[in-house]
Amino acid sequence: MAHSFRTSLGALAIAALACGPVQAWAAVPFLPHQALYDLSLLKSRGSNPINSARGRILYNFSGNACEGYTSDFRQVSELEIGEGKMMLSDLRSSSWEDGAGKTYRFNIETRTNDSDPTPVDGIAERSGDHITVKLKQPENKTFTIDGAAVFPTEQIKRIIAAAKEGKSLLELTVYDGSDNGEKVYNTLTVIGQAVPGDKAVAAPDPSTENAQMKSLTRWPVTVSYYDRDAKNKEGEQTPVYAMSFELFENGVSRALVLDYNDFVIAGTLAKFDIKDAKQSKPCN
Repeated sequence: MAHSFRTSLGALAIAALACGPVQAWAAVPFLPHQALYDLSLLKSRGSNPINSARGRILYNFSGNACEGYTSDFRQVSELEIGEGKMMLSDLRSSSWEDGAGKTYRFNIETRTNDSDPTPVDGIAERSGDHITVKLKQPENKTFTIDGAAVFPTEQIKRIIAAAKEGKSLLELTVYDGSDNGEKVYNTLTVIGQAVPGDKAVAAPDPSTENAQMKSLTRWPVTVSYYDRDAKNKEGEQTPVYAMSFELFENGVSRALVLDYNDFVIAGTLAKFDIKDAKQSKPCN
């Protein structure tokens, strides 16, 4: 879920699709919920190894296809980078995306150690064959990106739709407002075989133990993010980062693995609470 874990992981929304094998599936609304993930070091690579890592991700999601989807995300991570040196990072993100994937508002703040926070604040609106992005921070700026790009909620919608159609690969261009608000990523999603809700779980967590979740299908998913602006070089391009997780058909994610190339972080779902959706206005 990046910006680090990406808001794309927590972008939880689904709508009935109008064609193809998806019609054979009952539409499952995305679930308003709060999820807490405990972070730990899975492996370290490279010449400057990370000795240890710990942290948490707290993710809140609410909304529906009529009102749009709101997510609040915070990731705090502490890395031991050698010789007893520690690096503390704190990422906070709030976003709203309308149900049609046409408008995306975002406010992101990152802080490393005792540095001043780095804010990104803006809105992206789809119109015709392009998307207009208006930034307030880090500076007032307006620019356009290719209209083929999708926002985080739409990205998750399409991953679930592809999974339900039995597809194993999905390529998407994604804009989520991360970095300085101008970054666009090419993504490659690899989707594994569906896991039925009644299949035994090797490492249960609060999502797989929840009665409301036990009947739902989920898929192992890996999403690799590539810098769209990187110069083409001979050989295969290395992703900027990749994240793997099991994605339920209602948008909940478990068993996170965040691969930053030099090191890999595991995210275990430690707490999972379903929100009361009754206050959401019904669709007309």
